[in-house]
Amino acid sequence: MLNFLSSNVILGKARTMYGRRLTGSDYEELLKCRNINEVAGYLKNHTVYKKVFSDVPESGARRGELEVRLKQKVMDEYASLCKYEIEVDHSFSRILIEWEEIQYLLRAVLSLNSGIHKNSAFHFPAFLCHNSCLNLQALARARTADGLKQAVSRTPYEKLLEPFLAEEGRIDYTALESVLFGHLFSKLLKTVKNHFSGGTQKELRTIIESYLDLSNYVRIVRMKVMYGANAEAIRKVLLPSGNVGKTSLERMLHASTEEEISSIMGKTSIGQIALKEPVSYLDQIPRRIDYKICRHEMDFSLYPVVVLVSYLILSIVEIDNIITIIEGKRYQLAPEEIRKLLIGLPASGMASGFDAEKVRKE
Repeated sequence: MLNFLSSNVILGKARTMYGRRLTGSDYEELLKCRNINEVAGYLKNHTVYKKVFSDVPESGARRGELEVRLKQKVMDEYASLCKYEIEVDHSFSRILIEWEEIQYLLRAVLSLNSGIHKNSAFHFPAFLCHNSCLNLQALARARTADGLKQAVSRTPYEKLLEPFLAEEGRIDYTALESVLFGHLFSKLLKTVKNHFSGGTQKELRTIIESYLDLSNYVRIVRMKVMYGANAEAIRKVLLPSGNVGKTSLERMLHASTEEEISSIMGKTSIGQIALKEPVSYLDQIPRRIDYKICRHEMDFSLYPVVVLVSYLILSIVEIDNIITIIEGKRYQLAPEEIRKLLIGLPASGMASGFDAEKVRKE
C-alpha cells in the first residue's frame, strides 16, 4: 500500500508536471507554423519539450524522429512517477510496451497490404528497443508474411497472428486490429481487477470501460452503415465490453440505421454524455470522452494511481496532437482542418462541468 508520503508525492508531482502542458496559445502558434521545421523549432524554444528537442536541428527535422522523441519523453515521465509506487510500474509497464508493439505490428501489416515499405515508419523509441519481445529489426525489414512471422516468432503475438498469416493475400487488418487490442484490453481489465480495489479500481475501470464501450459503438456504426455488415460479422471485431449491458449491445448489433444505433447508445449512462459532444469525426468520440474523464480525475481524484494513469493518458493525447499537427503540416492542410483533428484543446473547456460519476454505472 502507498504510505501517506508517497501518495502526496505522486499526486503533487503528477499535477505539477501536468501544469506544464501545452497551453491554448501554444497550440495556436503551432497551428500557425508553416512546416515541420517550424513546429520542431517552436516546441524546442518555447515549451516543456525544450530538453527532448535540444539537439534537433531547426532545419531537416524528420517526422519519425520527432515521434520517437515525443514517445520516449512520455515513458521517461511515467518511469519517474512510478519510482514512488512499484506496484503501478509492475502492473502497467508491460501493457504500455504492448500498446506500442501493437502499433508497430499494425504499421507492418499496412505496409505488407499496400506493398509500400517506408523505413521511416520504423524508428523505435529506446524504451521499446530495450524491452520489446518482438524482433524489431525483423519487423522493420518485413516485406512478406514470412518476414512478419519471423518478427513475432516465440512471442505472445505468434498465436494471435497465426490465423491471419496462414493464407496468401491481404491480411484482414480490421480483424487483426480487433484481436490484438482485444487481447491487450482483456489483460488490462484483469490487471485492474487483480491489483486494485475500492475507489481506485472503480475510477480506473471508468477510464478503461468508457473507452471500450464508445469504441464498440463506433465500430458498430462504421461496420453497419459503411459496410452493411450483419450482427455476427460486427461481433467479431468488437473489443471487450465495459458498462454497456448485453441487452443494449445486442440491440445495437441488430439495429438497421445509424440513428437507431445512436438512439440505443444514447440511453446508456456513457452514451447520454458522449453523444452530446460535438465532434468532427465519429472516431473522435472514445478519445474525447477518455480525455474528459482523465482531465476530471487529474483535478479531483484522491487516488494516486488514478492520477498517474490519467496523467499518462493525457500526455499521450498531447503527443498525438503534436504528431497530428506535424502530419498536417507535412501534407499542407489548412490550420482549421488540423484543428478539427485535435483532442481537448485548452480553449475548448473540455473538462468544465464534467461529472465522472455519471458514467460509472449504466
